[in-house]
Amino acid sequence: MHLGKAIKLYFLFWNMKIHTIGGYNEVGKNMTALEVGEDVLLFDCGLFLPAIVAVEEQERERIPTERGMRNLGALPNDLYLEKKNLKSKVRAILVSHAHLDHVGAVPYLAERYNANVYGSPFTMEVLKILMKDNNQRIKNKIISVEPNSSVTVRGKSRDYKVEFLNMTHSTLQSTCIAVHTPEGAVIYANDFKLDNAPTFGEKPNYKRMKELSKMGVKALVVDCLYAPDDRKTPSEKIARGLLEDVLFSTENRNAAIVITTFSSHIARLKTITEFGSRLGREVIFLGRSLSKYMQAAKNVGKASFAKNVKIFTYRKQVEKALQRVSKNKKRYLVVCTGHQGEPGSILDRIARNQLHLQLSKEDHVIFSSKTIPTPTSEANREQLNKRLKKFQVRIFDNVHVSGHGGREDLRDMINLIRPEHIIPSHGDLKKTTAGAELAVEMGYKLNKTVHLMENGGVLDTGK
Repeated sequence: MHLGKAIKLYFLFWNMKIHTIGGYNEVGKNMTALEVGEDVLLFDCGLFLPAIVAVEEQERERIPTERGMRNLGALPNDLYLEKKNLKSKVRAILVSHAHLDHVGAVPYLAERYNANVYGSPFTMEVLKILMKDNNQRIKNKIISVEPNSSVTVRGKSRDYKVEFLNMTHSTLQSTCIAVHTPEGAVIYANDFKLDNAPTFGEKPNYKRMKELSKMGVKALVVDCLYAPDDRKTPSEKIARGLLEDVLFSTENRNAAIVITTFSSHIARLKTITEFGSRLGREVIFLGRSLSKYMQAAKNVGKASFAKNVKIFTYRKQVEKALQRVSKNKKRYLVVCTGHQGEPGSILDRIARNQLHLQLSKEDHVIFSSKTIPTPTSEANREQLNKRLKKFQVRIFDNVHVSGHGGREDLRDMINLIRPEHIIPSHGDLKKTTAGAELAVEMGYKLNKTVHLMENGGVLDTGK
């Protein structure tokens, strides 16, 4: 064969493209497709949570179908893959971590593809529990991959080594994913923070990321949610200190203590439980999502602290538990759902006097969380605060550190990996633009080596 023709055929066969399907116009419904020759590997398959939260609770329970979720705008538009004749080429669904905006759409979309689903043990356990709770099944094989290990994904004419590297975030066993291709590694880093003193779990796998950098990284898809913020995100140990300060330096001996946080934040729940024991209070968890994530952590052996917690899920259980709390507030520490003011959550129902806990002056309500910056969440939290303040309770907001890196974390990540191409992700144009501007500041060239993408976009790395 003529050398020029052979080179052209090789280029056509191995030409690599990155398709930005979801999570580039909004915070959520994350999905990115890596196309290499005749194969496609999907990164993440997540929900757009504001679309679900905006629906009335009773309606939420009646939308279990793919069609219903699409109509809500809750799913990434993976129909794009059909239009591009890529659907039949999907070989794997690679899930970075257990948050619903990354794994929550798997039960609705996975069966459209002849592909296994891969993720860390905790992530896959959460997926299984979510499906069981909603009476859902998928035909796809679910494969657990330990952090800092790899799997082989079979393609049409070659195999792909896929590494799941340990990454700190705000839930257990979060990973950044590295796919080895003929053009170099493609690293998917949604979501990340660089926490060198995590309170639970290991530090990021800096060693392997440095090794991959030396081997050559073709592209980095990277979380830019807080790229506009000139800061380094503090360690989780700072959140532990903030909680300790609120719980042990305020007068609360006879007050109710109600804490709400992210149900998936197992490290934070561990800290709260430990502090509850130090206060001499019985710790109770209330709410379905808390129960699900705690069960997943137990199933993978990551919740030894659960022996000191009582968990109540169903309405009658919750009501009985809160009746006991009302009779003796100083005996209990209540952890419940509702940190975003979600209608129908436990805290929302307490604030509406729909449950048997009558809040009163000097009771403590602690938000160990930050309001997600979407119009729906902000409006819900504002309404919740108004209701709580009618009881004259003490509100402690933002007793929290984020699981997302700021601008300086992003700078460190880019310096660590030194990719040929950067694709800012996980946010609207304001957020991804801030990430792109940082990359330009570091020597990358806009539209040549750093690329501002939108949903439904494609980057041909060979051009």
